[in-house]
Amino acid sequence: MRLPPRPAVYEINTAVWLQRLGRAQPLALDEVPPAEWDALAALPVDAVWLMGVWERSPAGLAIARSDPAIDAGNRAALPDLRPEDVIGSPYCVRDYVVDRRFGGPAGLAAARAALAERGLGLILDYVPNHVAPDHPWAASRPECLILGSEEELAADPAAFLRTAAGVVARGRDPYFPPWPDVVQLDAFSGELRDAVAETLIDIGGQCDGVRCDMAMLHLNDIFANVWAPFLAGFTRPRTEFWTEAHAALPNLVLLAEAYWGTEGRLLDLGFSYSYDKALYDAERDANPSGVRDSLGAPLAYQNHLARFLENHDEPRRAAAFPAERLPAAGTLMGTLPGMRFYYQGELEGRKIRLPIMLRKAKDEAPDPISSAFFQRILQVTKEEVFHSGRWSLLPVVPEGDDSSRNLAVYEWRSEKAWKLIVVNVSGSASQGRVKIGDRASGSIDYDFYDQLNDAHYERSGEELRGIGLFVRREAFGAHLFDITPA
Repeated sequence: MRLPPRPAVYEINTAVWLQRLGRAQPLALDEVPPAEWDALAALPVDAVWLMGVWERSPAGLAIARSDPAIDAGNRAALPDLRPEDVIGSPYCVRDYVVDRRFGGPAGLAAARAALAERGLGLILDYVPNHVAPDHPWAASRPECLILGSEEELAADPAAFLRTAAGVVARGRDPYFPPWPDVVQLDAFSGELRDAVAETLIDIGGQCDGVRCDMAMLHLNDIFANVWAPFLAGFTRPRTEFWTEAHAALPNLVLLAEAYWGTEGRLLDLGFSYSYDKALYDAERDANPSGVRDSLGAPLAYQNHLARFLENHDEPRRAAAFPAERLPAAGTLMGTLPGMRFYYQGELEGRKIRLPIMLRKAKDEAPDPISSAFFQRILQVTKEEVFHSGRWSLLPVVPEGDDSSRNLAVYEWRSEKAWKLIVVNVSGSASQGRVKIGDRASGSIDYDFYDQLNDAHYERSGEELRGIGLFVRREAFGAHLFDITPA
């Protein structure tokens, strides 16, 4: 199925979700009760990302279980940790076949059908940069890997690993030490690019969209910069890795995990959406100028950004954006053009960040403030105007002081609806006048119904067309106005 414009996506940690549903015995995907699929549709969202369905690596699991730092993180999140609760990383892929513990390919097919019956799409993972040490390619296609030497292994055992292919480089990005449980794929290898096309075609036949992990690492210049100092003999391809990958699946929704300002480049290479980490950072840091810069980008670009407050790589929303900041952060991220992206536990305000190695999460009581807020924002933004309406950033002028620079104000318009959103990005009260211009008729009055705060304000069209709409919000406050003739 095709996702609607500006979709809402809900990420689920598949292993943890199935464990919670089964309690004593984890369920398979084809055993999930219909009521649970109904609950996802009722959120409401447009697609579900079942994170981590592929077969996990026994070799990677052994490495993870022997790593003291990983063990400490697991125990901090789950004090009653048992050995069987550690199942390995979903990004240490043994093979792109649905894990038997989740019901195998038949279980995934049943889950996709259940979602489709409710009008929901299915998104799955693809990890382009690396595979598990015991992935079949390590034995059958060593030309797809970055190979090393015995001398390099002896000199830097943290960066190299012995596998069936011989000595290979461990996966890495340029800003962190090598990942201990994965081996590096060679993005310049023609053999890899052929194999990736086959893999993506297979994955694409099982879902409606693919989220591509650390997608920027396989841009030609970034890959060369990371690996040229380590190994000689690179021949840089004329075409980009993602140009060829997209050609294999031109009609599939592709979501890029992207950092370092590479979002636009990846969109140009065929991605449907890219993470908007710049806006996340600006909002987290209460940086109004950074938010304004993001919202000032062309709409054609913003329509392809994935906005989020949390995902499995980031701190919990409740930690980064506590309750007092939720009205601003949640309203901003939930009402902008592009993809609106939520993570399991975020809506309930869960505070414990779950390591992806685990199949189980500690029970936490839902936070009623978070639950009420997200229930409201998800229901409001399901309205058609937020999907197919016209979005515009509105000018705000000072009123009494210079705090107007802390306000982000924009509207959604259609023939049937008019929404006005006001967000105070800062930690202090801020005010200004919104220049609505000729959007209002001077001959009638308007009812501004704040759907966030359940409050009505009446304003004359003459005032709106003249001096504009005065707005004031306390620290990290927001309005979400539904505007109708009074």
